Amino acid sequence: MKVSITAGLGLFAATVLAHGDHGPEVPADADWATRHMAEEHHIGSFDAGTFFALHDYDSTGNWSPDDVRKTYGLLDESAASIPQSKKDEVVKIVFQLFDKDDNGEISKEEFIESTNNGVKLPDFGTGPGHHGDDEYEYEIHHFEKYHGGDDVKEEDLIHPEDIEHFAKHDRLDAEQDRLEAQEKLTIVEANIPNKFRRNN
Repeated sequence: MKVSITAGLGLFAATVLAHGDHGPEVPADADWATRHMAEEHHIGSFDAGTFFALHDYDSTGNWSPDDVRKTYGLLDESAASIPQSKKDEVVKIVFQLFDKDDNGEISKEEFIESTNNGVKLPDFGTGPGHHGDDEYEYEIHHFEKYHGGDDVKEEDLIHPEDIEHFAKHDRLDAEQDRLEAQEKLTIVEANIPNKFRRNN
């Protein structure tokens, strides 16, 4: 639990420090990892160990194929149009580059050693690698960019992205209310299959 709290505080501090900032400027010829860190995390300076740890989502000290998929944003709903064959190719190539002992995982040591030897995470043309939840992605890619000041009022949130974001909240809240109302019922008729209902 202590590690989770520490990690959470670190991410909170990074978000607070980045609030109102649109991320560091990166050169047009920057590699994919540098652009990813600037666009997705608002981090302009990092080393291989930091990049690895930030993207070791289950804190095992190794990257699994799912860690690579998530880092490249291939598990995000924005990647739904990317063919599965392309997603598989991304994982295969990254593992060919970094999994030196071919054990199906990329260790932190393998990643650092390969990076120090000039190996870089390729840009597969699949985007910047969205891997935060909806709140994080909305905050970092829209709210901070267009509403980053401290004086934002509800009536300022009129962009299509704002409307979509808050409409989703409304749908989730309505669904939660519906479920809570159902839980209070002794018999939930909606859960009874039609074949067991009386025809009235």
